[in-house]
Amino acid sequence: MASDQGRPLPRPGVDILHQGLAFDLATMRRRQALRVFGLGAVALGLGGCGDDEQTPITETGTVIGEIPDETAGPYPGDGSNGPDVLTRSGVVRSDIRSSFGSSTTRAEGIPMTLILAIQDLAGGGAPFAGVAVYVWHCDRAGAYSLYSEGITGENYLRGVQIADDRGEVTFTSIFPACYSGRWPHVHFEVYPDQASISDASNAIATSQVALPENICEEAYTQTGYEASVTDLAQVSLDGDNVFGDDSGALQLATVTGDAMSGYTVTLEVGVDTTTTPTGGRLTGDGVPSGAPPSGGPGGPPPSR
Repeated sequence: MASDQGRPLPRPGVDILHQGLAFDLATMRRRQALRVFGLGAVALGLGGCGDDEQTPITETGTVIGEIPDETAGPYPGDGSNGPDVLTRSGVVRSDIRSSFGSSTTRAEGIPMTLILAIQDLAGGGAPFAGVAVYVWHCDRAGAYSLYSEGITGENYLRGVQIADDRGEVTFTSIFPACYSGRWPHVHFEVYPDQASISDASNAIATSQVALPENICEEAYTQTGYEASVTDLAQVSLDGDNVFGDDSGALQLATVTGDAMSGYTVTLEVGVDTTTTPTGGRLTGDGVPSGAPPSGGPGGPPPSR
């Protein structure tokens, strides 16, 4: 089997630079580990592993944990609190910047490519091909389509993609705002397959992507993000009521690019189907600007 420094290549016969997101992330993390601990320390750690139970490892050698279950927030749009965008034709799409259906209004902001690599922990960390991933987040003003005042008729910044053979889904979107009380983030739900998305209770994982502070600080210097500067200064990743438990250890994205050309946001997501999902209705999400306290159509947010 073709390999690189002892690691099997997911795409034998293809240049090392084109092995896919999961392989690239594994390479980055391995280099970081070697810089911090030194090759000898790493070798010692590997030599001392004798436990029968081991953390699942992806096919690229990356050790990955289960993504924490989190609240879907008051504005999921999955039918659990009012509007249900997941039953609408057109929701399966990669570019989520515009509304679909009766409106084509486009959300403006810094371009963002979001890539999630879903790993099947029950399957030894293999790519979780075929799962459906629903992503949603606020716009650059901190408002959510379907719920926030003035945009209840819009459904932009919401969409579903089906994971490819590498377990990856890719969305074209905009960089989200920071609103009062919450660290900048992106919501997502993972479903067994496309047919399952019509019922929110079918989700096998509900979580959030945390965005790095330095990237947010840079992004919020751009036009349209002015309110985010003040809101970001009043929150911290450690103090966030969602990411604060562990400072988003498994949820903090890797980001490349810049505010002028746009960002690429990537995260490996470990999903374990042998555990019982507890997300979706957990407490902890804040109310964004421009959204009524009632949570918009459908009444108040469910008790989580």
